[in-house]
Amino acid sequence: MDFSLTDDQRAIEDAARAFAAEELAPHSARWDEEKHFPVETLRKAAELGFAGLYVAEDVGGSGLSRLDASIVFEQLSYGDVATAAFISIHNMAAWMVDRFGSDDLRRRYLPRLCTMELIASYCLTEPGSGSDAAALQTAARKDGDSYVLNGSKAFISGAGASDVYVVMARTGGPGPKGISAFVVEKDAPGLSFGAQEKKMGWNAQPTAQVNFDDCRVPEANRIGQEGEGFRFAMAGLDGGRINIASCSLGGAGLALDAAKAHLETRKQFGSALKDFQGLQWRLADMATELEAARLMVRRAADSLDKRDPAATRYCAMAKRFATDAGFEVANQALQLHGGYGYLCDYPLERIVRDLRVHQILEGTNEIMRVITARELFRQ
Repeated sequence: MDFSLTDDQRAIEDAARAFAAEELAPHSARWDEEKHFPVETLRKAAELGFAGLYVAEDVGGSGLSRLDASIVFEQLSYGDVATAAFISIHNMAAWMVDRFGSDDLRRRYLPRLCTMELIASYCLTEPGSGSDAAALQTAARKDGDSYVLNGSKAFISGAGASDVYVVMARTGGPGPKGISAFVVEKDAPGLSFGAQEKKMGWNAQPTAQVNFDDCRVPEANRIGQEGEGFRFAMAGLDGGRINIASCSLGGAGLALDAAKAHLETRKQFGSALKDFQGLQWRLADMATELEAARLMVRRAADSLDKRDPAATRYCAMAKRFATDAGFEVANQALQLHGGYGYLCDYPLERIVRDLRVHQILEGTNEIMRVITARELFRQ
């Protein structure tokens, strides 16, 4: 068992860290305040291979492992959580096309997805089906060499700004086996978007409802066969859970470093805060929780790379633990700053707001417990 990174992984880590420091961190506060979606910066990230991290190289992807991707997302989130998280979503959508799409579909979309000439969104959740994703109602009716989609998707990151949407829709009966997956282009007739949601965090990426009103999609844009879409969506979420957990590591890492610097410089009662044992212990606990979370995330990523039968359980466990731990570390870092932590002049309140949603998306942490328990009882 080797916990060290390879030379190649160190180089990947260094590249992501440098990009985050130069292109994300200096703008993070402004993007959040102005609710700016930094498309040009996303495309700069794509130039480094970050838009197709585990997409095959024959269509422009980087062909990296899930562990490599986890390292990238942790570093990017140290610069800006919301932007890194969107890059994760784009990668999840691109991977689904690469892994399950026809060769024609792969070659039509992936070269442009990997450069982020095309930006992708993932569309599973609906107004009436969140955690119970298999109950989705968006329908796709076959009509000649096309499908006609009707329904709505909710809480879609990139909605209105993205160019393509990987959409799960019902082509058959109730339950997961009646669901298929499609690539829908932004200019497809009958596709529209709701008003932008006003959110607690993740303000550097747009979020809105996606609506289908007799939206016609070519049959050639179906991913895989009819009835396979839910399986594809769940496979995408295994990796997405590792990515969002990694984003929690990065944001919490920045919060921890900020807290350490504050304790070193701030004085009370004639002494630096770092000299108070109670505060030392709190910082030590924060660092320990973060390191434990990182080990769980990397173990889960490695299990997915090796196609371990227990990978789904490891991904759920890591997502639950890392997103809970990441939020708590950031919240504790805010507390250690006292009143300053509550000010927008400092990054802590933004990190806390951005990390909070990680406990909800890619499957709530309550659902992560359901998955873990289900897998335990199957043993």
